[in-house]
Amino acid sequence: MKIKINETLRELMSGILVWGIFWQAAGLPFVKDRPGCSFGLWIGVLTAELYAAHMYISLDKALDFDEKGAQKYMMSRNMLRYGFVVVIMGILMITDFANPLCAFLGVIGLKAAAYMQPFIHRVFDKFQRK
Repeated sequence: MKIKINETLRELMSGILVWGIFWQAAGLPFVKDRPGCSFGLWIGVLTAELYAAHMYISLDKALDFDEKGAQKYMMSRNMLRYGFVVVIMGILMITDFANPLCAFLGVIGLKAAAYMQPFIHRVFDKFQRK
């Protein structure tokens, strides 16, 4: 089974990964709890990746509904995604397995990747032309 990933989603997910790599290299040397922060960052990055994929799938399905149905469907999917992030952050705060602030930094990678997407698109485009 071959899965075709949307070009914009691929670029968004690449941007989230770049965000994680950047903060792993640039920010981690300055913290005391390196393992906890590293685990937290990558849990956040994974959460952001899942969030982006679920958003893409939800938007694709919402196109099959009428306007009111699509609004209801997207609202329920948004609440599901927000709930997922709250549960992940709650687990991290309760268990002390990883740093929840670093996990939040990883989740914010979704927003940063959205801003980086035009640049990443040009990079992918340049490599595909060769």
